[in-house]
Amino acid sequence: MPLFTTRKQEKKVKVIFNNGLLIVEKDGGKQQVFPLEWFPALRNASDEDREDWLQTDKGIHFNKLGLDVSII
Repeated sequence: MPLFTTRKQEKKVKVIFNNGLLIVEKDGGKQQVFPLEWFPALRNASDEDREDWLQTDKGIHFNKLGLDVSII
């Protein structure tokens, strides 16, 4: 009998800030790029605030900023 699980596998992403951009790199190397102009809270945030994030099932949640960024 096959085993089934309702838990989704955790996907790993890398979050990079470079030249006014937020770059989210997925496991296979695919990148999504967002201008920080779209997220004033991130644009003005300290490095410490930017580094405090979690991956959610819909994207990235920046804990100290209370900000969610959806990724595909």
